[in-house]
Amino acid sequence: MESLFLVFAALFGAVVGSFLNVVILRLPSKDCSIVFPGSHCPKCGYVLRWYDNIPLLSYIALAGKCRQCRQSISLQYPLVELTMALSAALLMHVFGLSFEFFFYFIFVAALLVIIFIDIHHQIIPDVISLPGILLGFAGSFFNAQVTWQQSALGILFGGGILYAVAYGYYLFTKREGMGGGDIKFLAMIGAFLGVQSLLFVVFFSSLTGSIIGIAAMLSQKKGGQTRIPFGPFLAVAAGVFLFLQEPIFKLWQAYLGISGLQ
Repeated sequence: MESLFLVFAALFGAVVGSFLNVVILRLPSKDCSIVFPGSHCPKCGYVLRWYDNIPLLSYIALAGKCRQCRQSISLQYPLVELTMALSAALLMHVFGLSFEFFFYFIFVAALLVIIFIDIHHQIIPDVISLPGILLGFAGSFFNAQVTWQQSALGILFGGGILYAVAYGYYLFTKREGMGGGDIKFLAMIGAFLGVQSLLFVVFFSSLTGSIIGIAAMLSQKKGGQTRIPFGPFLAVAAGVFLFLQEPIFKLWQAYLGISGLQ
């Protein structure tokens, strides 16, 4: 029975992932609706038939090319569908068919959309993060993983930490180094995962962001003018914590024991 639930969860995730591709493409544009018109090739306008829009399978069947113009279809499309399918199956494995499954399914979907929109446009839409803060806090009253107190503190400290970092960077350099979108996004992460997640999320995202940032500086040769979006690193860190928080806390406890701080 568990295997059947995992399969259905993966299929559900893949279908939602297909819709998320539409959201990623259209949400940043004020002139586009995420509902109308129907899915079509962004290069030639060919309206996709139902058999062209089957998650993952259609991409494979079409060899990654539009049926009409034969231009390459971005690898982002099957990547989002596959990631959402695997995430849904993993959520089902961890939480079973429960409130937490659907609650964190929405959260993971939001993370995925934010990753790609921030990569392409260097923005984190308020239409995702602000309702996400409210939804994360409201859900904490029914969530066995996070109490409402932890969620409230997550919002307060999540937004406060990045605001302090951004303000300090501006005072030191007279340049804006972090947008308000990142601040609201971390508050949303705190709402869903609780205040206990923030230390890891900030540390892990800063570490991975620094590594990629240094590599980008060396390759682009722009020095301190190099700009990379921070949202994807926050999102990945949040996803890692969501699925691996138990071993993360065990490692933390082991570190405190070894260092004599416990």
